[in-house]
Amino acid sequence: MKKIDYETVRETALALPNVEDGLSYGAPALKVNGKHLFVRWREDLDAVVMKTTFDEREELMAADPNVYFITDHYLNYEYVLVNLKTVSRETLTDMIRRSYTLALGKKK
Repeated sequence: MKKIDYETVRETALALPNVEDGLSYGAPALKVNGKHLFVRWREDLDAVVMKTTFDEREELMAADPNVYFITDHYLNYEYVLVNLKTVSRETLTDMIRRSYTLALGKKK
């Protein structure tokens, strides 16, 4: 089984419509239509930051704290960190799609 890394995240996300590589505070990121951030690489944590809602974030962290977490920086932002060492490929793909949808502002 191939290790999940940022390149895995990137390839999965770039398959979605209108996704482009970008930067967020100097780190590799993925954006929809060049402006809606939905994934940011946190190399120092071997994790990606993904768009979510406050309610979903709490549910995710409670359900699987080995995969989902936040740092103090993200307390007031609707983002969650996803640990690439512990997330499954299926879960990661679902999270990328969800983050993408939220970044576009669509309700699903």
